[in-house]
Amino acid sequence: MRQLIAIALFGVAGLTAAQPYPARAVRMIVPLPPGATTDIVMRATVQELSPRLGQAVVVDNRPGGNWVIGAEACRSATPDGYTVCLVNSDTMAFNPHILSKLPYDPVKDFVPVTNLFFLFEGLLARPDLPASSIAELESHVKKNAGKVNFGTLGPGSSTDVFRQWLVAHWGVEVVGIPYKGGGNVVAAIMAGEIDVTKIGMGNVVGQLSSGKVKMLAIQGTKRSRIIPHVPTMNEVGLGAYPLRVWWGLVMPSGSPEAAVRRINAELVKLYREPKMAEYLESQFVEVAVGTPDDFGTFMNAERERAGETVKTFRIPRQ
Repeated sequence: MRQLIAIALFGVAGLTAAQPYPARAVRMIVPLPPGATTDIVMRATVQELSPRLGQAVVVDNRPGGNWVIGAEACRSATPDGYTVCLVNSDTMAFNPHILSKLPYDPVKDFVPVTNLFFLFEGLLARPDLPASSIAELESHVKKNAGKVNFGTLGPGSSTDVFRQWLVAHWGVEVVGIPYKGGGNVVAAIMAGEIDVTKIGMGNVVGQLSSGKVKMLAIQGTKRSRIIPHVPTMNEVGLGAYPLRVWWGLVMPSGSPEAAVRRINAELVKLYREPKMAEYLESQFVEVAVGTPDDFGTFMNAERERAGETVKTFRIPRQ
């Protein structure tokens, strides 16, 4: 009888081991509130990704804490290939240099899957601000030193780092006002609570043609096909800012390589398909998918650049 039970258990174990990946639903940790631009993009992504994997991909929103809450949830997840996590330039590049008590190691605690995209970010102003260009904004800021405020995603976030870079670049104080998400920042600028901000342009798709915000410049390698009249930051003298906001996927350290490779392969194919590429462009993102190794090398380089930026502009640790 014991032999029969052992044989039966061995057979079950063999069947389980032979199951193709994934054999059940995959969780995707997204460190953003529902409805944020990147959250919307990722929900469109998982809608296409799920049938390709043959299993559901379920979004688990973990917003807050300069992206630390989502990263910590990823670090502590079981490394079985069934948790994949969205990270960005703040999570993996800036936070290690800015946050004193970081509960995760960006290198040791995660394995790279793929970069996904860069955001086309826009430098926006409230509708009634007496400035309709970067030159006019600089002049206005200098005439009103310490009175112009800038919406950020919190102290030490990439938006706040840009604000501090702008302060150093123009030599005049611009006050940072923190918000929990891009949608909150856009609502504040439309309401006149803040004067200017730098945010992903996908957050203001519906407001661009209505005059509810002013778009002064975009950060990207080229002008957007959707709003070709808006100059790039390089064209208006702000091209020296060294970093762009990007988003990518990682898994907890120790996750099976087969899972990493499968998710990577499906996303690379998906993001390079014309229909999906067109959708992503409409959301003001620039596709950047590649191999896990390439993403790991990229993150290391971005972390070094972030460290140099923090040191050069003496951005304080939080």
